[in-house]
Amino acid sequence: MPHASDIHGKYIPHHTNKIYVDDRPFHNTYNTSSSDELITSRSSASPEKFENDIDQLEDVSIKEHTVHSSAQGFWTTKKLIILICCLVLLAICIAVAVVLVFMLRKTDTTSSLDTTDTTATTTTATTQTTTTATTTTSTTSTTSPPNPCSSGALRWNTTATTVLSSSQILSPSGMYIDSSNTLFVVDETPNAVVWKLLYNAASATNVAGVYQSPSSTSDRFSYPQDVYVDPSGNIYVTDYYNYRVQKFASGSSTGTTIAGITLSGGSGLSQFNGLRHMTGDSNGTYIYVTDYNNHRIMRYSTSSTSGTNGVLMAGNNGAGNSNTTLYYPWGIHYLPSVSNDLFITNYYGHTVMRWTPGASSGYFVAGVPGVSGQSPILLNYPMGVKIDTYLNIYVADTSNSRIQLFCANSQTGITIAGTGQSGNSATQLNAPESVAFDSAMNLYVADAGNSRVQRFVKF
Repeated sequence: MPHASDIHGKYIPHHTNKIYVDDRPFHNTYNTSSSDELITSRSSASPEKFENDIDQLEDVSIKEHTVHSSAQGFWTTKKLIILICCLVLLAICIAVAVVLVFMLRKTDTTSSLDTTDTTATTTTATTQTTTTATTTTSTTSTTSPPNPCSSGALRWNTTATTVLSSSQILSPSGMYIDSSNTLFVVDETPNAVVWKLLYNAASATNVAGVYQSPSSTSDRFSYPQDVYVDPSGNIYVTDYYNYRVQKFASGSSTGTTIAGITLSGGSGLSQFNGLRHMTGDSNGTYIYVTDYNNHRIMRYSTSSTSGTNGVLMAGNNGAGNSNTTLYYPWGIHYLPSVSNDLFITNYYGHTVMRWTPGASSGYFVAGVPGVSGQSPILLNYPMGVKIDTYLNIYVADTSNSRIQLFCANSQTGITIAGTGQSGNSATQLNAPESVAFDSAMNLYVADAGNSRVQRFVKF
């Protein structure tokens, strides 16, 4: 009997699925032998009929093989798509994780930094405290405002607020502001005391002198002029008619004389003849005093006692408008962190001088010697003076009722407070005697003619 693969040279594959022969179902119950039987059973039919059956069987086999191959391709493509989706999802998860880690590290880094204004000067002090078990380190940053003389820099509001009024103070003179922004101001007459005003407080307290009771006793003053507070909180007051400097230990209401001799005016190195303003160094070791009627600047140790000789720092060559003389020096400021020089106002000379301590001469940095006036280059009986960390000079131009700013290396003044005309409005001053600044460079003015202290806020 001929094999199925031999019939007309056509191969008939073995199957495992249902097929159709002569429009009748043919189940997968055959193998090679059953195929032979099928063919044998058909061998008695005509050759044409038999050949048709074989062709039908082959067609069915080819179709089934095609369907089977298509199914395998479909499942292979589906698996590939699923794999690609999984890989994309994994990549997304990894990217999200990387972003989160980066953000967390950035947050940690940012929180550990002290951020400052890029235009500001920053001084950082670190204090370390160590115990037996642990070490704690704390860091604080103090930021200085930008230079008011820089191009485009903002200055001060020209409308002031009153921080001490005539209801409490009558004749404000010298002022000092400590590192806590506490204001100390002398009320020279008739109150003859030193007021202490906490920052943004509504009223001041008396910390030195006996109210309206001038005297030469150790707890009182006679026409006090200026005040300085050292880093330990000790208060120093220039006592004009008692010819002395009184020191009040922190919290004490009784002073001790550290310079001059009570009620003994003179020109000796241990004496004063009408002292005005003073300034101190950064650590409270020395004070520098304007010896008004002796036309000189004297230095004393803050731990000295009455009758101790002072050290001559400038002047003492009589009154005059030359670079070797002072002319009734009134205001003074010393800022050794910025400059080793003293800045001194000549009341009757209408100038500001810069003088290296102990040198035989100084030079003029503001005003024209011996010439008073109201133009930007002139002063009119100046009293108080301050410099800032940029070596800009601030002058209480008393008889012009204004505060003048002289930028470093410039002798042309800029009016930053007052109008040049005396008055009592919020924009006016009347014979201002001194200036001071808090840590934000807000400007405080002892507006003596209006019996008040004014604050001009820094923009």
